[in-house]
Amino acid sequence: MADERSMSGDRDRDSDGRDGGRGRGGFRSGPPGGGAGGGRGGRPFFRKKIDKIKAQKLVVDYKKPEILRRFITDSGKILPRRITGTSAKNQRRLVREIKKARAIALLPLS
Repeated sequence: MADERSMSGDRDRDSDGRDGGRGRGGFRSGPPGGGAGGGRGGRPFFRKKIDKIKAQKLVVDYKKPEILRRFITDSGKILPRRITGTSAKNQRRLVREIKKARAIALLPLS
């Protein structure tokens, strides 16, 4: 019986080789950030996004689908502010105009 217990230590591992969370890994020592962004502070560098609507003085209007298409994906979803860099006010205006354009079939629904 004692021999069986000592040999069954490998049974704790699953058939795919994982050891159920009791093994090595997960924690990495070193400076925070891991050097992913370079520079000091350990955080990656993010460039502040500019508001394209304000910078290019675009007139957001439902009758101009060529401008509105810049702010939707290929599948028809509206891109979020964190991707486009628009201000909150311009994002609300943009969403309203995209929805108007969809309603009169100037833009696809999805």
